Parts: sequence; C-alpha cells; structure tokens
Amino acid sequence: MDLSTTYLGLHLKNPIVPSASPLSRTLDGIKRLEDAGAAAIVMYSLFEEQIHHEAAELEHYLSYGTQSFAEALSYFPETAEYNLGPEEYIEHIRKAKEAVDIPIIGSLNGISTGGWIQYARKIQDAGADAIELNVYYIPTDAKLTGEVVEQRYLDVLKAVKSTVTIPIAMKLSPFFSSMANMAARLDAAGVNGLVMFNRFYQPDLDIDALDVVPNVTLSTSQAIRMPLRWIAVLFGKVKASLAATSGVHGAQDVVKLVMAGADVTQMCSALLLHGPGRITEVVEELDRWLIEHEYVSLKQMRGSMSQKSVADPSAFERANYMKALNRYK
Repeated sequence: MDLSTTYLGLHLKNPIVPSASPLSRTLDGIKRLEDAGAAAIVMYSLFEEQIHHEAAELEHYLSYGTQSFAEALSYFPETAEYNLGPEEYIEHIRKAKEAVDIPIIGSLNGISTGGWIQYARKIQDAGADAIELNVYYIPTDAKLTGEVVEQRYLDVLKAVKSTVTIPIAMKLSPFFSSMANMAARLDAAGVNGLVMFNRFYQPDLDIDALDVVPNVTLSTSQAIRMPLRWIAVLFGKVKASLAATSGVHGAQDVVKLVMAGADVTQMCSALLLHGPGRITEVVEELDRWLIEHEYVSLKQMRGSMSQKSVADPSAFERANYMKALNRYK
C-alpha cells in the first residue's frame, strides 16, 4: 500500500509526524521515533523567552564589574561556562540530522519580531529540512485589537522568511474571528504549511496554596474535531500544506483527517502515553484499513470528505450545529 504523502515539499513515506514534544530532546528518542516509522520529526520548541534570557545573562556576565578597575577584563568567563541553551538546541538539530534519515523540522516558539528570529537561520544552517513557527500567544490586553494580533502573526512569518530559504509552516491558534481569512492571508504571504491547531494549556488554581499552577492535560481523539473542520474547509482554497495536530491517537483519526484534506497528521499525546511504538501500530492499522476499503494509495482519499467534495457542504458550517442539537437524545 502506498502511504506516501508530500508535506512542505518534502516527500514522506507516510503521514505520521511526531509533533514538538520531549521525545525529541535526546538523540535516542529521535532514533526510536524513526525506528517506529515516523515519516519526519518536529523538534521540541526553542522559545523566544529562552533566547532573550540567554542574551541577557550573557550581557550580565560580560559587563558585570568592568567598571571596577582595568584588570577586571581578565575575569570574563570562558565561553564553555556560558549556559547557551539556544546554541545547544542548534547543535542538537545538527546531530539529529546526522543520526537519522528522515526530515527534521525545527520549531521556533515566539510572537514578536526581533533578534531571536535570527535563530531560524541557525536552524537552517544546522541542516533542518523545514521550520515550524509555533505561535503561542494569548492577547490579554483589552486595548489590543484583532487586527493588531493578526498582523503580529504575519510580521513574524515575513521576518523569518527573510532569513531562511527552507519551507516554513505556522502552527496556529483556532481563535481567530475569521479563520479562513487568516489562513488565506498567511498563504498569500508565502507560508508553506498551516498546522492546526495549537493546544493552549490552561492554568489551574491551587486553592490551598493560593497559587496559579500549570496543568498539562493530554488530548483524546475527540480533539480532532476542530482541526478536521477547518482542514476540510480550507482544502483546495490555499496552496499551503495542511497538517492536523491534537487528538491523533489511532488510524481512524488519521483516515478522517486525510479525508478532510490533511497532508500529514502530527502525534504527541498518544506517543507520550504509549511510547514511540504507537507509530508502528497506527501505520500498520492504516495500511490494513486502506486495503480493506479498496484504496490503492493515501493520496486517493485525501480531500474526499472536504467541504468542496461532500454532498452537503453546509455540514461543516451552522447546519451541522442545528442537526447535532436536534438529533441529540
């Protein structure tokens, strides 16, 4: 069975791509993902805040005490003493490219424009095949308009595109007032792929310690509903590759999303729960499903259930909302 697909211009053996997660923090983890059948790997994210922190820390050590006396210059720290997390990330990508044969996609997480974007070029120079811009941004300023928020996404995309030549995918929030328009604007700005959607991990309250605490809840297959809808809507309307993420746990999830129009499906929670071997199981299940349903390739069914292909396109819009409520018992 031909499970191959094309994503960001990269030819992949199947549509299963591990998304950014702790599993890619070690070379052993990356090799295990490849051995299990991953078609490409999105590296864990390098955060804008990390780069700013390292730059501030370096500035502190380079300037601290220099006004004391001339000889102070002699106690600058050696380069090896700097805790350059971002540089280690770049080196990790370089080693990953040497260790595996599948595409490696770097991940940059940030929302502003500035010096941190130059790390996109370093990621490219380290050998990455593409970059995923993971835009995790919650606009809490009541004075900030939707237009300004949208422009930030476009500005980051344009700034990164000006520094690299490799493909760029953008991982989006689902909370734009006009998702289709935002996707079209990014597409027109030259994005090579759209990843739907970023999961915003919501904070929790510790009512005993009176503190706000982080809380990571892994997804279930139910979470594919939102990316499924918007990929189905956007299929055929944008040139960019479409990637689904959040809720991909089994072969049926993959089938649904590919039928909606996805080029690839990214897995994270399922791998954290069951280990890299879950990729092998999903690929084998996917192969069996296509054979049983008399498909000859994955490409044959891509987009077959998109909005433009189904008998009732409004099912992806408000009509589906009314039907769901009326049929519930």
